[in-house]
Amino acid sequence: MNLSELTTIRVGGPAREYAVAETTEELVSLVKDADAAGTELLIVGGGSNLVVGDVGFDGLVIKVANNQFTIADDLVTVDAGVEWDSVVAQTIEAGLSGIEQLSGIPGLVGGTPIQNVGAYGALTSDTLEYVTAYDRESGAVARWLRDDLEFGNRTSIFKRNRRYVVLDVAYRLQRETMSPPLRYAALANHMNMSVTDSAPVADVRQAVIELRSMRGMVLNPDDNDTWSVGSFFVNPVVPHVPELAVDAQRWPDEHGFKLSAAWLIEHAGFPKGYGKEVGTGRATLSTKHTLALTNRGGATAQDLMVLAGHIRAGVHAKYGVTLYPECDFVNCALA
Repeated sequence: MNLSELTTIRVGGPAREYAVAETTEELVSLVKDADAAGTELLIVGGGSNLVVGDVGFDGLVIKVANNQFTIADDLVTVDAGVEWDSVVAQTIEAGLSGIEQLSGIPGLVGGTPIQNVGAYGALTSDTLEYVTAYDRESGAVARWLRDDLEFGNRTSIFKRNRRYVVLDVAYRLQRETMSPPLRYAALANHMNMSVTDSAPVADVRQAVIELRSMRGMVLNPDDNDTWSVGSFFVNPVVPHVPELAVDAQRWPDEHGFKLSAAWLIEHAGFPKGYGKEVGTGRATLSTKHTLALTNRGGATAQDLMVLAGHIRAGVHAKYGVTLYPECDFVNCALA
């Protein structure tokens, strides 16, 4: 199996071994056996936040594919291997609200607590009730409540410590057909509403998908702008805005200020579509959004690393701000 077939950015070399875990029990068994044998292990969900190097992975790659999904009143419990957007759609059909602003996000359920996935003013941590996870060190399966997960900006205890394997996730939603206040200005504007307004959850979902599609953030095999990991860099949080970056788009944050990585990239001289001048030209910024690095066809992981390193260096040189990847790297690093 070539890892390019398992990632949305479509790069990555071969896996030495490959297995699909179709049940939770099989997932735990495969991980336990690999650890007992001392086998290097890479667990892959939707591959929407992963860049694997051209050398591939010299170990066992496990594809998560368990698929149980239950709705009990307002509690939604979903296996890690279920496609995330299908969960959003089915909860709306069931008369629930709370995750409609997370519509259209690629990937599987298991990635949502790891990344504290968020969009348009909503975060996984807003609705998460608990996570069931396997501890690779103790061999125990345990339930983690929301307050135990140390959620942060696109992170959690599961991202900082990969000893845990997410098995299923439970979300506490609202039995309501109207959304909470929209909060996010771009979404409200797109709907010709105010940030304090509520709207039917199905309408919010449709608006979010429209906005994401305009930015190339809804997967489409025929659109190279979606051959990406979504936002490649995280919006940097700084205690004080550097003098060079005083004009940057920013928002208050509990740790200071959150700067717009997309604004920094574009104003550092890297417009939409930039990259044909760098390396092989097979990796460029999206033509729709400067925060997405894309595979234009035939790109390698090294092509992406060269472009990402070039952009990060340019942003730092102009604004004194260092950008850090939001996605995970395996056997590759910024050039």
